[in-house]
Amino acid sequence: MNAAGNLYDQQARNRRMTVAVMVMFVLFFTFLGFGLDTYLLGFDPLAPTRATGIPFPLLTFATAGLAFVTALRSSHHGDASILGSATARQVPLDDPSYRQLVNVTEEMAIAAGITRPRLFLIPDRDPNAFATGRDPEHATIAVTEGLVERLTREELQAVIAHEMSHIRNLDTRLMTVVAALVGAVMLLTEFGLRALRWGGGRRRTSSGRGGGAAGAFLFLVWIVAAILAPVLSRILAMAVSRQREYLADASAAELTRNPGALASALRKIDDADEPTRTIKKGTGHLCIADPLGRAANEHEGLLADLFATHPPIEKRITLLKAMAFQSP
Repeated sequence: MNAAGNLYDQQARNRRMTVAVMVMFVLFFTFLGFGLDTYLLGFDPLAPTRATGIPFPLLTFATAGLAFVTALRSSHHGDASILGSATARQVPLDDPSYRQLVNVTEEMAIAAGITRPRLFLIPDRDPNAFATGRDPEHATIAVTEGLVERLTREELQAVIAHEMSHIRNLDTRLMTVVAALVGAVMLLTEFGLRALRWGGGRRRTSSGRGGGAAGAFLFLVWIVAAILAPVLSRILAMAVSRQREYLADASAAELTRNPGALASALRKIDDADEPTRTIKKGTGHLCIADPLGRAANEHEGLLADLFATHPPIEKRITLLKAMAFQSP
């Protein structure tokens, strides 16, 4: 695979997907707000003059506005919340303990032709890493203490090259937005279902203006959407991650000219016993390897496509060794 030849296509595709995800997010929030107006506050869009509830879809516009602001904020400041949730701290560039990390990052930034990203350290013994940020000029690479301690210089360089590839391809923009919006979807749907249990649905149906079969169908769609939204948003996040890991591996091999080093690094990461506890479940798809070490990531097929955040590491290692003309 010629990763460089695909660079501009990948960037354009990620820009389009980022916009599409943000638009879908706003539309979904608007739909949930409309349901709250209808079944909680008694708004009737078909007969507003005869409505016993509110005459204006207040929550529809409120949730749409909230979604729009959240989407913009996730695009520009989502990396800060992700780094904060992982308790990451910025690596001091003058600290000799991290001179090797700083050096390989500078080397890979030059090779990738982008600005050197900020470096953050996560206080966790399990080896892992992720990149975040809206563009190469505002990007960050975060690595765990375990990664710095366990990998050789070549292996560390390969992992940094992998994350640098996510930055260069603009994967980080899409993945950061998705990570931030997944949390927002979960909060709003939980609020909507709680509000319904407080009696909004009973109030709507008891008013005698349920809209017959059409109203019942819309209510059913709203309930199903509210229940499935957190699951579907996580599946989206997982799919976004899986599709990009193979390309980032190939791009890293191109930057380092040493695919065997990344294969060796992935082997050490996979062999680590402990999960990466400081990286939260909602941002696990950002990492080079699943921080929870879930069994679904070891397989391919329908179930893996639904629940795996990463492609199988064994397959990634096999492909990298093939690039290096090594036996599996």
